[in-house]
Amino acid sequence: MLKHRGFPGRLPGTDFQFVIRRENRKKGATPITRRERFRDRKPADRRADAGFLAALIQHFGEEPFVRGNLDAGRLGWLIGREVKAVGPFDPADYEQLLQVDMAAAEASFPELFAPDSPPDFGWDEDGWNDGDDGDDMDRR
Repeated sequence: MLKHRGFPGRLPGTDFQFVIRRENRKKGATPITRRERFRDRKPADRRADAGFLAALIQHFGEEPFVRGNLDAGRLGWLIGREVKAVGPFDPADYEQLLQVDMAAAEASFPELFAPDSPPDFGWDEDGWNDGDDGDDMDRR
């Protein structure tokens, strides 16, 4: 499993996880399941979606990226909308290529693209965390 070094481990000040620490060798990768975003979702949940998407855009831009250690639950809120599979989609594959659909991202989260006042997710205070627990072994 590829670990995305420099990617934030969570949304600062919350328990909203963005990455996992290690792969599940017994059961395999948790499948990415598309989750419906209803209008009555809590503001904290919407902020976590926006923060995760902002981190994806800042880290990968429009380039394809490997799922790796990105959290399946968090990806489930964006998959099929702002994040698309590159090639055939295998929801339980750590090596699945994904890509941010910038047009869909801007339509769903216009605040992320506001030139005068983009949202502050506190990356500077908390720093970019790779979600690692000190184990520098990059196991596949």
